[in-house]
Formats: sequence, structure tokens, C-alpha cells
Amino acid sequence: MTLWTCEVRDRIALATYTNPPMNYLCAEGTRELAGLIEEWRDPAIRAVVLCGGVPGKFITHYSVEELAQLASDRDALRALGTSLTAGFHRLLTTLRDLPKPVIVAMNGDAMGGGFELSLSCDLRIAARGDHRYGLPEVKLGILPGGSGTQRLARLLGAGRAIELILRGRVVRPEEALALGLVHELADDALVRARAIAREMAELPPLALANAKRAVYAGSDTQLEGGLEIEGAAFLETMLSDEALAAMRAYVAVPLPERRAWIERGGLSRR
Repeated sequence: MTLWTCEVRDRIALATYTNPPMNYLCAEGTRELAGLIEEWRDPAIRAVVLCGGVPGKFITHYSVEELAQLASDRDALRALGTSLTAGFHRLLTTLRDLPKPVIVAMNGDAMGGGFELSLSCDLRIAARGDHRYGLPEVKLGILPGGSGTQRLARLLGAGRAIELILRGRVVRPEEALALGLVHELADDALVRARAIAREMAELPPLALANAKRAVYAGSDTQLEGGLEIEGAAFLETMLSDEALAAMRAYVAVPLPERRAWIERGGLSRR
């Protein structure tokens, strides 16, 4: 691989994207990411962290040079049809559906395709600083085509999402936090993301996998269908040895100490 590098340490995979000078996402970068996602299915990997390898940039956005080249051949573009974006949609859905936590350290600009990639991660940790986050595609005469219109509307609601998308508005980290685009701000987003990943790597993996499945699959359907998904996921965890061990450990704790047991991280922090 030439654009993504990945190291696994303490059961955490850290993937870094480096495409200087602007750290634009491109076709080769998406192909490499698809290969990494398959490697991350390894049960020995308990959490994944993504970050950018160019100072001040996570993934600035998708390469407009590549998009302009595609747009210059109208016949070829029509022949591609919606397959133009379908592959990227599948890639980000596959990332989202990994049965383990995926945390993005947004250690710099993340707009367009880079922001869509961030929206496909479970937790978004933003770096304080002179960075911009959002979907500015309408300013280029296009729209967020890498799942941005759908993921942002599901995250913020259609009313808030449409304002950001129609204005092509990009925001600083503090406003991103206030809007709910990111979960936390940190002076060093990567340090904070890795700390959270270490915490999650200690938790029962089956519970995490099923919690993700219940939230994401359930949110894509009506309430009744979502409750069925949740019920099946809950049953699977209840049938696991790790759940029984954790619950037995909890009930063995004196009543006044149980809240502290939970705050310490449960069975993983005994």
C-alpha cells in the first residue's frame, strides 16, 4: 500500500492516510481502504482508529482533479451511471458495519469525501485548531455524492442537514461540536482517539458488535423493525459466556460499590 499505512498494537489497528500535499482522497486510496477493512475483520483486532498523516489535514476532500476528469467525458460518465458512487457507498457502509468500534481522529480538515468517511465511523474526535469540517460540494456545482446527504440527514435531521448542504457550509471544530457533527474536541485528536480505543478494546466484543448492529440496522428501518433487530441482538449477547461472567461479577459487588464498578469499566477493569 502506498497511501494508507496500518499498524496493530495492543489489539488496536491505527490506519494513517498520507497523500501530500493536500491529503486528498482518490481512487487508489479507496481501493487500499477496502483491503484494510477486510484485514480489520480479524477478531484479534478489537478497535480501529483512522487519522491523517499530513499536518493540519485528516482527509481534505475527494480529489477534484479526478472528478473533473470524469466529468469531461460525458459519454463515459453516462455509461457509468450510478455505479460511479455505488462502490464508494458500499465501502463506507462496510466500514460502518465492522463488528468493532471505528474511531476517527479528525486531526485536520475533513470536507467532502473526507467528511463522508468520518460520518461512517462510530466516534468522531476533532482536533482543536484552524480546521474545517463539512460538505461544500454545491460550491463546485455538484452535491455530496459519497453518502453525505443521507448520513448527515440521519445524524442531524433533515432540517439541519439541508441548511449545511445547500449553503455548502464548512465549520470550525467548536461549531462542529455544538452542531453534533463530532463527539469530542481534543488538543491532540489522535491521542484521545487511541485512549478511547484502548478503553473499548477491553470491553466484551460481542456486546459491542451487537450494539452497533442494533443501532445502525435499527435506525435504517421503522421502530417495530428496529425493536426486532434489538431483541435478536440482545438475545445473542445474553447467550454469551462473557455476558454471564460480567453479570456475575457485577452482582458479586457490594451494592454501595456497584456504581464505581461501572465507572471503572466493569469486568475489564477488575
